[in-house]
Amino acid sequence: MSECKLDHSNEDVVKKLESQQAFLPADLYEKLQQYLQQDHTQDMLNELFHLLKKYDLSSAEEQEARKKRLMLILNN
Repeated sequence: MSECKLDHSNEDVVKKLESQQAFLPADLYEKLQQYLQQDHTQDMLNELFHLLKKYDLSSAEEQEARKKRLMLILNN
């Protein structure tokens, strides 16, 4: 994933999550929804946005890597 200089709002991340719902495991989607109801740093919002961005277009290996990173974020 390339670095982006834009800051993404919580609303941006929620919209991106919703757009990728069909491609994410249901439990991960639900956990991310709950996670995004809390306040997070700008860096975290940006990271979440980019992990979700084009998730559907990623290879199976890339999706697995992103899923692992998302789970790591959720478990910390």
